[in-house]
Amino acid sequence: MAPVLEKQHPGAAGAGDNNSEEEEGQNLWSSILSEVSTRSSSKLPSGKNILVFGEDGSGKTTLMAKLQGAEHNKKGRGLEYLYLNVHDEDRDDHTRCNVWILDGDLYHKGLLKFAVTAQSLPDCLAVFVADMSRPWTIMESLQKWASVLRDHVDKLKIPPEDMREMEQNMVKAFQEYTEPEDGSQSSPQRRAPPAGEDEAIVLPLGDNTLTHNLGIPVLIVCTKCDAVSVLEKEHDYREEHFDFIQSCIRRFCLHYGAGLIYTSVKEEKNLDLLYKYIVHKLYDFQFITPALVVEKDAVFIPSGWDNEKKIGILHENLSTVRPEDPFGDFITKPPVRKLVHDKEINAEDEQVFLMKQQVWLSFDFNQDMNSPGRAASGSPRPAGRAGQPTVAGGSPMTAVKKPDPNMKAGAANEGVLANFFNSLLSKKTGSPGSPGSAAVGAGVQGSAKKTGQKPGLTDVQAELDRMTRKQDSVVSANNIPPPTENEPLTS
Repeated sequence: MAPVLEKQHPGAAGAGDNNSEEEEGQNLWSSILSEVSTRSSSKLPSGKNILVFGEDGSGKTTLMAKLQGAEHNKKGRGLEYLYLNVHDEDRDDHTRCNVWILDGDLYHKGLLKFAVTAQSLPDCLAVFVADMSRPWTIMESLQKWASVLRDHVDKLKIPPEDMREMEQNMVKAFQEYTEPEDGSQSSPQRRAPPAGEDEAIVLPLGDNTLTHNLGIPVLIVCTKCDAVSVLEKEHDYREEHFDFIQSCIRRFCLHYGAGLIYTSVKEEKNLDLLYKYIVHKLYDFQFITPALVVEKDAVFIPSGWDNEKKIGILHENLSTVRPEDPFGDFITKPPVRKLVHDKEINAEDEQVFLMKQQVWLSFDFNQDMNSPGRAASGSPRPAGRAGQPTVAGGSPMTAVKKPDPNMKAGAANEGVLANFFNSLLSKKTGSPGSPGSAAVGAGVQGSAKKTGQKPGLTDVQAELDRMTRKQDSVVSANNIPPPTENEPLTS
């Protein structure tokens, strides 16, 4: 029996088509809305923060400005603000990551309240900067700034259950770290795929691991690692010193569950690696670089890779220090070279200077006259008479006398020099009877005392007179003619 076909009204058929079109339109809008909601949920989150701590001069601002792409950035005071541009290549999405740099002065630690709140703490990454050019300050600096952050987190008064959840997330992230197998097969910006529960192998934490859990990721950045060669040349650092420094830093990292990276802005070493690791920790981008421990100035240890056994490998190279020795006992600060400030030197009075030169010349001349060779050949008389000061001559011309032709060349030169100084003194001071000579002498003597010079003009003149008298007596004794045959010898 053939099927009976019912007749349909033309209007009814048109109504059915309209309904199907409406359904298709609704399905299209639903798919569009679903795709938009999916994309919006997968967008890069905003409001992520990097908290940077470190001593003044450690390179905090320079490091973060370099990651920002700026060649030079002026250092500020208090709490500095920068931002990093983060780009997701897979979804072509951009966002900004806030960077807060705290001043190296502890006076400004209260400014952290403007950078970190109880609501923003889960979205923060703490970076402690250590200066490798001053390795003796590293451990003290790390402990100081970690304590500052811990005190600030305690003041936020986060509910205990929320804080406990943050700490458990840190433990989970540390335990679930896996070494990258082959980083060349995937993009570094791509997010890491979620690992299956069956594949995850959770290892128990060591005794000294995450004992100081801050609830947020921590990264230790050693700056100025190009100074390693300088430490070797100027401060006699050896491999043992750098192994001991690395050992102490890595044990500190274990306490806080932190990563470690050595950088150098000057040589642009590990800067790109630092940026990738930061966006990995904050935005969960896939990270493909394994730990690097071969080069002493380019160390990189991601959080979760290290343990006490791996650190113990460094201890095998320690011969003059033990791993448990205090850091400051082995890595000591070199002695500071004290700058010797030159004392103020006052110019010596001209007359005192000339008098001293004349005394020394007369003394040398007297010694030459008393020498055996000179006594045998005879010697001339000095410029002045015995007991009479040579300065007291009436005029400069009378004070200068011709040298005796019997004198040797050296003695004649000494006599000329002595007479030259006598003439200069005579020009300056004048004759004893001339008016104003006493005043000039008094002024010279007063200036000599004022400048702090021990010998005064009077003392020098007295010494000159004494040596002149002694010189005359010696010369007179040398010039006594020998007795004749009829003249008796006198004792």
